[in-house]
Amino acid sequence: MNKTFEARFINVGLISSVIAVLIFFYIPIFTLILFSFKEGRYLNLPFDGWTLDWYRDLFTNSDVGKATLNSLIIAVSAMLISTAVGLGAAQSFVRFDFRGKKAFQLVALAPLVFPQLLLGVVLLLWFSVLGNIFDFSNNLLTAIIGHCVYLVPFTTIIISVQAATFDPTLEQAAQDFGATPWEVFREVTFPILWPGIFSAAIFAFLLSWGNFYITYSLSGTGRSLPTFVFSGMALGSTPLYPALATVTFVAGLLLIVVAESLRRRSLALTQGAPKE
Repeated sequence: MNKTFEARFINVGLISSVIAVLIFFYIPIFTLILFSFKEGRYLNLPFDGWTLDWYRDLFTNSDVGKATLNSLIIAVSAMLISTAVGLGAAQSFVRFDFRGKKAFQLVALAPLVFPQLLLGVVLLLWFSVLGNIFDFSNNLLTAIIGHCVYLVPFTTIIISVQAATFDPTLEQAAQDFGATPWEVFREVTFPILWPGIFSAAIFAFLLSWGNFYITYSLSGTGRSLPTFVFSGMALGSTPLYPALATVTFVAGLLLIVVAESLRRRSLALTQGAPKE
């Protein structure tokens, strides 16, 4: 009886802790959503009324459009580059043994231990020196490079998990049937690694999309959505920014749902399982 009571007490405690964490996490999000419908310019209580005007202003604001375009350029470019580099690094980590492998792994994963703020400052100093030598200023390209430095360790780890389950005899069988190295990669290696590659790409995109410190340090005069929100909040917050946060949150949530659905379907296909 005592053991049963103890087990129930532990279960209640764990469930209560999870609920408390979820409430603590989602209250700020729901608060932002609530304030995005507030009538009036200032973020204060009580509400004067409810309106959708801030969403209309959001989609007609040219500054928001430019910042969104810059964020897409940075995030998509960084996603593609970091995923490609992460694929190569993951293959080296998992499938090959060579002299200096441990040192290579340490160097490749080192950015993980750097806080984003510190990494942004270090990269800013580095590009400042290079800019003085080669006569260029920080722009979207330097921001993309900075994002790739930050993202490659993440994509490498995610793809490495998928690569660790790869059976090399499948490639050997394809070679025995006369397939070229490119055909082996295209028809065997890539499809099997695709779920990990896809997950790494989505994760990289989301990390890049919401990154502030590196973008703020390296983008120069080009503003992305995080830096646009920061500069706008410094001048005085309005419900426009909660509306922007709400749209971004909903879009990101939908992207995660779609990505997970596609990942599961791709994983099922590569394993020969029926589609769900």
